[in-house]
Amino acid sequence: MCTIRSNREIDEIFREGTRIVHPLAIALIRETPPERGPEGRVAVIAGKKLGNAVRRNRSKRVLRAAVRRAGGPWPGIDVVLIARPATATASPGGLDSALRHIIERIGVQ
Repeated sequence: MCTIRSNREIDEIFREGTRIVHPLAIALIRETPPERGPEGRVAVIAGKKLGNAVRRNRSKRVLRAAVRRAGGPWPGIDVVLIARPATATASPGGLDSALRHIIERIGVQ
């Protein structure tokens, strides 16, 4: 999975991206800059408000797994997923449903 690693790029997506809110995750979406190529990228964020490191890492891990199951990253789209408090305890099916909802809102698939 191609990951957005630059804080600068993540900040740009926060400023310029389209926000889609779901009870299990928040998605920020923006077209991948042409100089980065046609491949889409994904970043997963879990803030300290979620709890300790174990809970934050689990939240990120289950979101990354849901992205893989959904066929991400998607060509031409940069996506930043932000974990919410319910993310860590959500079932895989619930996360898949949340990601499907987000994907449909973006217009992919």
